[in-house]
Amino acid sequence: MEVEDIFSDLPTLETKRLFLRKVSLDDVHDIYAYGSNEEVSKFVTWETHKSLDETQAFVQYILSLYKNNNIAPWAIELKDTQKMIGTIDFVSWDTSQYIAEIGYVISQDYWGKGIVTEAAKEVIAFGFNHMELERIQAKCLVENIGSARVMEKAGMTFEGELRKAVFSKGKHWDVKIYSILREEFAAQK
Repeated sequence: MEVEDIFSDLPTLETKRLFLRKVSLDDVHDIYAYGSNEEVSKFVTWETHKSLDETQAFVQYILSLYKNNNIAPWAIELKDTQKMIGTIDFVSWDTSQYIAEIGYVISQDYWGKGIVTEAAKEVIAFGFNHMELERIQAKCLVENIGSARVMEKAGMTFEGELRKAVFSKGKHWDVKIYSILREEFAAQK
């Protein structure tokens, strides 16, 4: 299986409360609303968005990923309001090792509501059911307690801390790593 086999036409996924769909130009204002929030960008590798132009450039970058059949994020959209409130994606996929890593971000207005966990479970299921993965992992900065809880609630197992594994925003950060294996996913059903 190759990346373009899946990402040449990123499918829309559906959960009880969410649509996971392609990001579009219509999402610029929603992305800016959370991307410009310093609390949201505190624990991610990208810088806080300072202008709509920065967000527009980010969306154009995502659209180019879709166009070139590369790994690209799903927008997290609430079904009931049709509001785009975050993104989730496979940030990496090693097709020769059957391993991928997920990442996500969500508007602070929706923290603690189980939305990212719901999205993560759907993306994990997609990875095992359609991408032939054996292992899906995720990492978060040690300080990001909310993200660690998402991984645990999504059925992932804590494997340990990687010391100074990420250099971002001028310093090295320790990260926690979690994973779920194909057989663990199957046992949860």
